[in-house]
Amino acid sequence: MYWGIGLLTFAWLIDRGLSRFLDLLKEPLIQGVLVFCGVWVVGLLWSDFSVSLSGKWERYFILLIVIPLFSILNRKRLPWTVGALVGSYLLVIVYGSYQYMMFGIQGNPLFGMSYLNYSAALGIGVILAVYGAWAASSRANWLLSALLWLIALLLLFLQFHESARGILLFTIAILLLMFCLRYRVKGRVLAICLTSVITIVVLFAISSNVFHQRLSEVSSDFQLLRQGNYQTSIGYRLAIWDIGLHGFIESPVLGHGSGMAKHYLATGFESYREGIYKDLPAFQEAKHFHNELIEIGVHLGLLGISAFIFLLWCWFKMFRRHQMTLLGSAIVSFVFIAGFTDTFLLYSKIPPFLLTMTAVIIYWQRYEGGLDLVDREKLQVKAKPQSS
Repeated sequence: MYWGIGLLTFAWLIDRGLSRFLDLLKEPLIQGVLVFCGVWVVGLLWSDFSVSLSGKWERYFILLIVIPLFSILNRKRLPWTVGALVGSYLLVIVYGSYQYMMFGIQGNPLFGMSYLNYSAALGIGVILAVYGAWAASSRANWLLSALLWLIALLLLFLQFHESARGILLFTIAILLLMFCLRYRVKGRVLAICLTSVITIVVLFAISSNVFHQRLSEVSSDFQLLRQGNYQTSIGYRLAIWDIGLHGFIESPVLGHGSGMAKHYLATGFESYREGIYKDLPAFQEAKHFHNELIEIGVHLGLLGISAFIFLLWCWFKMFRRHQMTLLGSAIVSFVFIAGFTDTFLLYSKIPPFLLTMTAVIIYWQRYEGGLDLVDREKLQVKAKPQSS
């Protein structure tokens, strides 16, 4: 992936991308990414540089690939980019499905994707397929719409066979949100759609042994938690969130500095609350806080959290500017709530995919159109000649 980022940057430079940089600053998403990454650079001023280069926080700078992406895309290159994006996504999904069906392996080891990364890719695919089905049906392209609905069902079914409980629940929550936004003024249609979604979710849950296993682990984790044992998935998260919130309260405005979260977590295992969590490093290495807001808050306090919210707002604004408010709401909400149980933007594979997908959709809407949702009934009424 990093070779790919380097190649993309090189292509941008030889394409005279620097000469178009000022024009790129007009794009809301570019503004959001630059502000967010700029805050991380400034945060080095009050961090301990000797320990700040450890951890995964540098992955936030992967977001900067949005600059060459938006710069080199044009009408001629768009079909190639769409083909590459769709083809690579299908390759990832097909190979991951093959690995699970044949060998019971979750994730996608060929592409270095953990079950969390792979489940996130499936969830994003579900959201895009549902929105695409609506966009196709609004233009009476019923065959494409039916195909996209089938793809959405297949991706959701596959997601139920991954162990990422949080990502799965967030995908379902975003689906319900999308239906509520789409049919908010059509009560009967909304009720039918929500009932259908819930029914499908229940059927997929019943048929998934992986989902049953992860659900049973929740009960056992809480039982061990009552006994003071934090060496479980839920117990570990609650423990590190406790340490992280304490670190945020200690320095709420500016945080402890860029790159300091991993060091603070490691020392917190030993010192916080008289060492109640000192045995947790043996259960799992201290890498991050498994929560985007806590992670950013420990690093940069309210300054960093404000920059993160600004990034999400700019991301949504980009979609809204191109008449895709519903899709923007779904994507941004998914990124935000997925950060409740993990550091979602620190996944090495998903942010580049999301940004590439965003760039392709925005440019497709600019050049080709047809991705916004239109009300065909209103259009037909407007098209009728008014009687004299």
